[in-house]
Amino acid sequence: MSLDPDDPRTPSQQIAAALRAEIKTGKFAPGEKLPSQHDLVERFSVARETIKAALRKLQEERLIVTRQGSGTFVRANTERPVGLRPHVERAFEAPNVTIDFAGFSGETLYNAIQETLDRVRIGRLTPESIRLRVLISDMTAPMAIPCRAEDQADDPAIRARARRITDRSIHAVTDAVQELADLGLVKTATAEVRVHNAAPLFKLFIINEQEAFFGFYPVVEHTVSIEGKPVAIYDAMGKDAILFPFTPSDDDNSNDALYVEQARAWFDSMWGTISREYAS
Repeated sequence: MSLDPDDPRTPSQQIAAALRAEIKTGKFAPGEKLPSQHDLVERFSVARETIKAALRKLQEERLIVTRQGSGTFVRANTERPVGLRPHVERAFEAPNVTIDFAGFSGETLYNAIQETLDRVRIGRLTPESIRLRVLISDMTAPMAIPCRAEDQADDPAIRARARRITDRSIHAVTDAVQELADLGLVKTATAEVRVHNAAPLFKLFIINEQEAFFGFYPVVEHTVSIEGKPVAIYDAMGKDAILFPFTPSDDDNSNDALYVEQARAWFDSMWGTISREYAS
């Protein structure tokens, strides 16, 4: 692509405008990696410093994020919800993968990583190690939700239903991770699960200790079958939880880096204090 010599804008401004248009029109999707600086130099026939100046402009506009050793990526807009799977899959391109998850049943976690684990299984992704830590609410103990809608009272049968859902998701996740280790597809793979007595009010993902994704669980009323009878309950609805990304960059002046740091500190504090080993 040739730059327009009659354009009053500088070459770096023209390049920034071209890349901006491609991002805005979806040619480069949120989370997608941009071409390397070398490729952009060849595409626009300019010096590397001109490319760097164009990328700095897009960083200032919070359209892209640069990660040392990984490249430049389209930033996930912090004012819009994002899909988690592309971020998880990209995380598995690193040699050492870590995912910390805090939430309700673990269904969202399994849905987010199952396809990526399948790609490891068939050899398309080849991390050396995987470490998964899961913090979930203990449904063997009374808590604010889930509960009966009519009087907001605790009901062991309602919690038992939630526990069955949790068991299915947690076993699916831990079995899938353990299988990769058993097959020798990764050098080490661990999945640890701990529970606590706090009600499930939000979900949090921390990926490779660098990115965080956070969303509140809406509390909704719906009818479920308990011991063969319809019962109206208040429940945390995971599928309606919108996730918002916090993705620091090398030249980021936002609060994203501080948020990720505090999210990690919160998770570690819960993990090391009031949580305990999950028993199925």
